[in-house]
Amino acid sequence: MPDQRSVDGSVPPPRRIGLFGGTFDPPHVGHLVTAVNVAHELDLDLTILMVANVPWQKSGTREITPALDRLAMVEAAVGDVEGLSAGRTEIDLGGASYTADTLEALGDEHPEAELFTIVGDDAAAGLKSWTRFGEVIERSRLVVVDRPGNRVELPPIVDWIRVEVPRLEVSSTDLRERFVDGRPLDYLVTEPVLDVIAQRRLYEFESEVLRS
Repeated sequence: MPDQRSVDGSVPPPRRIGLFGGTFDPPHVGHLVTAVNVAHELDLDLTILMVANVPWQKSGTREITPALDRLAMVEAAVGDVEGLSAGRTEIDLGGASYTADTLEALGDEHPEAELFTIVGDDAAAGLKSWTRFGEVIERSRLVVVDRPGNRVELPPIVDWIRVEVPRLEVSSTDLRERFVDGRPLDYLVTEPVLDVIAQRRLYEFESEVLRS
């Protein structure tokens, strides 16, 4: 997205903001490909990769990397990619992370912006199970990321857009296992993210679990 500065040199506030939430444990190229393709397709001024503080749907299923470590990885992943940013709103809100709360906070911060909530087709299919899902579709327009050949259908009450992105079968679970068993991570995780993982000694607990 071009940097359209006003006459006085300031950058105008974003008019169209995409919220792309996740655990990002770790963030991988699939996340980035999704973010940049949706941003291009919908002409978004800003796409926020929002780091969940406590992802309620995964809480208790496995050990989650601390939120600030996941934020550091996302910051490294987006780097200086124009139009992408790492979001910490859910971390600052504390507790379990709910999209409805995040959209309310973003709406307060950017009252003039149009908000888009970016989700995968699997998450969209379970939309009615979301906490206060009615607020999500009231505060934002839903963007469903489909892979080629997949088609998801949502109730007529939902105002939504379908965006097709390249099929990249990248799993964060598989990536964490690769850190343990030494399989290649080339082209799956960016070098800046790998640097953060090494510096913070993340995913070592995976090795301890496997050895126990």
